[in-house]
Amino acid sequence: MISRIDLRGAALPEGGIDRDLLPRAELDVEAALEKVRPICEDVRHRGTAALIDYARRFDGVTLERVRVPAEALQRALAELDPAVRAALEESIRRARLVHRAQRREDHTTQVVPGGTVTERWVPVERVGLYVPGGRSVYPSSVVMNVVPAQEAGVGSMAVASPPQSEFGGLPHPTVLAACALLGVDEVYAAGGAQAVAMFAYGTEECRPVAMVTGPGNIWVAAAKRLLKGRIGIDAEAGPTEIAILADATADPVHVAADLISQAEHDPLAASVLVTDSDELATAVEKELEAQLAATKHVEDRIRPALTGRQSGIVLVDGVDQGLAVVDAYAAEHLEIQTEDAAAVAARVRNAGAVFVGAYAPVSLGDYAAGSNHVLPTGGCACHSSGLSVQSFLRGIHVVDYSREALAEVAGHVVTLAEAEDLPAHGAAVKARFDWKVPPSK
Repeated sequence: MISRIDLRGAALPEGGIDRDLLPRAELDVEAALEKVRPICEDVRHRGTAALIDYARRFDGVTLERVRVPAEALQRALAELDPAVRAALEESIRRARLVHRAQRREDHTTQVVPGGTVTERWVPVERVGLYVPGGRSVYPSSVVMNVVPAQEAGVGSMAVASPPQSEFGGLPHPTVLAACALLGVDEVYAAGGAQAVAMFAYGTEECRPVAMVTGPGNIWVAAAKRLLKGRIGIDAEAGPTEIAILADATADPVHVAADLISQAEHDPLAASVLVTDSDELATAVEKELEAQLAATKHVEDRIRPALTGRQSGIVLVDGVDQGLAVVDAYAAEHLEIQTEDAAAVAARVRNAGAVFVGAYAPVSLGDYAAGSNHVLPTGGCACHSSGLSVQSFLRGIHVVDYSREALAEVAGHVVTLAEAEDLPAHGAAVKARFDWKVPPSK
């Protein structure tokens, strides 16, 4: 079912593993750009009318308005299964514990007597939070977007999630209930690139935002790329992925279950096992078939994902080479199931989130670890971080110098300005003192 790539005996090249040797989904966001561009422009010019047209075309629903009525949010919360509500409340509680600790405090540094620089951390004023729909329901993504924004102090936030025909054109009621539970009352029945454009340009119903966060499909990713600059974004999230670094001590039942759990998301989801144990690889292959017989979504999601080019078992010579492979892969989710897993995990450089040992599966992080599950995909973990309170904060330097403090360093400022052939920069300092400003040349 799942393919193998054998890197045993291969010398590590200078600079690390060639990423092109590793499993990876084909995701051409650049090609999708030209398809989402006219959609975004249409929303820019026609606003709500365009959103209603796209809801009919893409989602098969007829809307009179895009904003979800307040009574629909409250009704969804009132009708929420008590067990689901309790689970969401615990997920929120744990997420708040972790994200509240991320809040940065303003800090003032006295550079010289009379001269200070203060770094202020200021939240983004208004954000748009995208919650995907489609094959699954993601109230957990409401939690993962809203909690860090709230803990950052964002004053205005709106949620968009695709309209669902079976719920009268509203987003899924569990998504609405999660919004109500978190106190978010501005929710829109909009999905795909058109939702991102709504946030970026604004409509008759929705004011523009400064930033858009949240996972989505390739059309959402393409719209984020297209509109980046007009709006800030968290990342261009692509199909989800898991890499598991395991040795002979790993339980093949656990490993297979975790590979399947990620494949359950989407036919393009990536499930990768990196191991130095041929015996474990064989046992996992057998266990995959056994577990598939007892689960759902097999033919439409799991089997296509596991047999796709984005998934595979990578055989390596040892944990050291395995670490080089997973660092090159830079997985969204990385599980370490090896002997002394904590020590191995401490050596990882590139991953969206790391899950240590047999009892920290990715599923825990999806819902109730307290960590955030909005993470970089497609190898972007080598340069990007997951969603956090910091994502919604901007650092602003406040410079406060007295006359005496400026006078002390004025000569250096003038010298450097002249070295860069920017004499007016130096003149701006001289003008504050009794220095003669030389004529322009």
